[in-house]
Amino acid sequence: MLFKKKRFRPSDDRGPLRVMFVITSMPIGGMETLLAQILRRMDRDRFSPELCCLKFFEPFGEELAKEVPGFTGLLSHKYDLRVLPRLTKLLQRRRIDAVVTVGTGGDKMFWGRLAARLAGVPVICSALHSTGLPDHVERMNRMLAPITDAFIAVAGPHAKYLTEHEGCPVEKVRIVPNGVDTERFCPLPKNEALRASVGLPEGAPTVGIVAALRPEKNHELFLRVAARVRKTIPAAHFLVVGDGVRRADLERLAGELALTEAVHFVGSRNDVPQLLSQTNVFLLTSHMEASPVSILEAMSCELPVVATQVGSIPESVVEGETGFMAPAGDEEALAARVVELLGDPRRAEKMGRAGRERVLGIGSVQAMVSGYENLIREIYDSKSTKRTAAQPDPQAEKAVHTPQS
Repeated sequence: MLFKKKRFRPSDDRGPLRVMFVITSMPIGGMETLLAQILRRMDRDRFSPELCCLKFFEPFGEELAKEVPGFTGLLSHKYDLRVLPRLTKLLQRRRIDAVVTVGTGGDKMFWGRLAARLAGVPVICSALHSTGLPDHVERMNRMLAPITDAFIAVAGPHAKYLTEHEGCPVEKVRIVPNGVDTERFCPLPKNEALRASVGLPEGAPTVGIVAALRPEKNHELFLRVAARVRKTIPAAHFLVVGDGVRRADLERLAGELALTEAVHFVGSRNDVPQLLSQTNVFLLTSHMEASPVSILEAMSCELPVVATQVGSIPESVVEGETGFMAPAGDEEALAARVVELLGDPRRAEKMGRAGRERVLGIGSVQAMVSGYENLIREIYDSKSTKRTAAQPDPQAEKAVHTPQS
């Protein structure tokens, strides 16, 4: 009886669908930024989004909880089994119509889907944003594939990776490309006061990266590329936007490479568009990626991109048109491309303009939000009670019998 299939009223015959997004916590990162955009931009006439951070909000989550219903503190530690009844009761109390777990593997993906099933939630989806370690779909999470309606990939190559390496059934993998707010991320004039506040000398050619300080982002390679670039362009400076537990190790490596005065670690920031506009080239040195939103943000700010050729990056960066790519770990090739762009500002600016045009065409945030909306509604309606020709539309019937004044 617990898992008996139910039928639900069609979405056209009811109010907004209540959608709960389940995540462990909300540090500032690419995945979390995308989630914030979805929460803020879903059509309130058709959807009512809510946020559940199983462990804690963090500042980003606290900010979002002022804008949408937010819930936290359901999971006190890794083996806290009480999270299941807590989350199940929450979903029932909030009368949730769709659960979307956000992130690859882990507790949010497991407990979020299982609680949704127990609560009788019509739509159960998992949005996955990474490819490989440290995040992956563990065996216990793979076992819940039968109760999952869709696994959301961010690009074609990412979808293929999920089916070939993460055990996601091919018929359940759906693609919703990442998007960026092109109004917020746009080219802005140089701001010498802002540059000075983060340690950038006036007029210094600057290379930037925006990424959480996690192993797969390979900031060590970024620093080694920086050291090579400085040999050719001694005035070059480097801006590292993002934070994490590895910051001390990376700062120590910067010192060993004689880069202490040239590399500026500024931590997590709320003024990323402004900081990007103070740089000349965006450099991403990741070991692995799905479809990094930071590249789209940089391109939207009219920055040429130099990146490793991993994951779905080739779908964003057009070689020789919006930037350059090199094999993962190829320090020499990456440095050569950065030097090339810093030494040819006209070409760099032309690539930057082409990059923004590309984002405007394929990477808008509204297209991403609409993708989630359409997928959730499609799955919900596939499980709803269908009206036949013999069944009158209750809204139409109500209109017919409304007394006239």
